[in-house]
Amino acid sequence: MKYYVGIDLGGTNIAVGVVDENYQIISRSKMKTNAIRPAEPICDDMAAAVHMALKNASLTLKDVYWVGVGTPGTVDHTTGVIGYANNLDFHNVPIKKMMEERLGVKVYVENDANAAAYGEAVAGAAKGVQNMLAITLGTGVGGGIILDGKIYSGTHGAGGELGHMGIVMGGRHCTCGRNGCIEAYASATGLINLTKEAMQEHKDSKMWQFAESLEQVSGRTAFDAMREGDAYGEAVVDTYVEYLAYGLVNYINIFAPELIVIGGGISKEGEPFLKRIREKISAQIYGDSTVTRLACAQLGNDAGIIGAAFLGNLADNL
Repeated sequence: MKYYVGIDLGGTNIAVGVVDENYQIISRSKMKTNAIRPAEPICDDMAAAVHMALKNASLTLKDVYWVGVGTPGTVDHTTGVIGYANNLDFHNVPIKKMMEERLGVKVYVENDANAAAYGEAVAGAAKGVQNMLAITLGTGVGGGIILDGKIYSGTHGAGGELGHMGIVMGGRHCTCGRNGCIEAYASATGLINLTKEAMQEHKDSKMWQFAESLEQVSGRTAFDAMREGDAYGEAVVDTYVEYLAYGLVNYINIFAPELIVIGGGISKEGEPFLKRIREKISAQIYGDSTVTRLACAQLGNDAGIIGAAFLGNLADNL
């Protein structure tokens, strides 16, 4: 049996998994990232978490083919340098070199959204698919692009920022500093903002039954009200899906992927949610909308660990 280690480095947690050749996570470890702090102690903690996960699996680094790291920010996977990660305050951090010094094995590094997309491609909803996009609807809109079975990340790893495609000129302000990005509209944050605005305008909406105050509004509020027959909840969901589909059509027109995998908490709405998106896409698409399928992500938070663990398969020398 072959074993690999995947590290999902986040702004809040460091999650590590030992993954076997069948894409099964056989052991885990987790610790707080405690950002923002220097890269050296974070790498020390990542190394400690790797040893912990291996110990839990009764393995050592001698049993591991390589270690993969999925990290926020722009990553040059050829050099293993994180150019910039705002939630870690990393600037030109040679994380590959730092982790290889600590572990004594080959280390591969990739952007976390790309690693998660690769995880879905090798073991999840997109298994066997050569051309796919993975979209995560969370606090922001994360994205990963797989073309011809490989991660596309652009020059110096700065590409694939699917959440920062503009869909409304002069629209809502985005965290990237630009206005009108799809992230400002189609993220869970965007949905919450749409919901709050509708609730303030319609005090008789059933959305108030599911969120007694604006501070309690979640990505589920409008969906829950819609299921109770609330016309205002229905309108919020329809508007939200319209924005999301508008962006997805742009991706389809550019990449013509076989599959788009949608993850994040909102994806738990499942097939009824996908059906609404498909209807909006069909009304806007250039050409044949049946070229691209939609599916909900299958691996959840494990996608980043599994994708990172198999980054070595993408290396030119393998």
